[in-house]
This record gives sequence, structure tokens and C-alpha cells, in this order.
Amino acid sequence: MHELSIVASIVDTVTESAAAYKGARVVEVRLRVGALASVVEDSLQFCYGIATEGTALEGSRLVVNVLPVVMHCVPCGADVELEGVQSFRCPKCGEPCFDLRQGRELEIEAIEIDEMDEVEEKR
Repeated sequence: MHELSIVASIVDTVTESAAAYKGARVVEVRLRVGALASVVEDSLQFCYGIATEGTALEGSRLVVNVLPVVMHCVPCGADVELEGVQSFRCPKCGEPCFDLRQGRELEIEAIEIDEMDEVEEKR
């Protein structure tokens, strides 16, 4: 299950970024994951719960935005979204597509934090 090592890297990266906001709490981490990234969303969610225990991210949500495969079709001259990953043929003209434009991403899209109020800082 390589998702655990992926999530561990995400937790490390987000923890480093959140450290710049002293006292802030991470509420949500949003990922962009391409359909060809070879990760299973359920496994990411499961591993996220484990990897965040005892960290500054404990209790935060992991939101995974799965991106479809988009190829550039030379004969059509257009970027086309593939219906599945079984065939890399243009859904418009049926010609093979070789120019991948989207679908292999695995990146942190955003981190939502809840900053402490000045009143809470004085406590």
C-alpha cells in the first residue's frame, strides 16, 4: 500500500506549511489526483486518518478531487476527455491519442486553516 507513504509525505509538507501560522489549526487538505496516478481514494482516506494521529493535522479532512484523463487529439486539434482508461482513442474521431494533458497529477491543491482569534491568543 504505497498510499501510506504518499500520505506521510503530504502530512509532512502540510505540517511544514502550517508552521508559518503559529497556533493555526489545519481544517482541510485538498488534493488533485489524476485518474492515472495509481492511487486508491479509499486507501488515501484510511491512511490519512492513521498518519495524522498525534500531529497538527489530527481531526482535519482530506478532500480528494479526482481528475479525468484529458488527451490532445492531433487529427481533431482538440483536448478531449477520455471516458475511461481502457482505450486511448479520441471519443470524437476514434483516432489514437498520445499527448496526455491531464490525468497523472498528485498534488496538494489547497490547505484550509483556522487561525486563532486574538482573544484566544491571550488565554
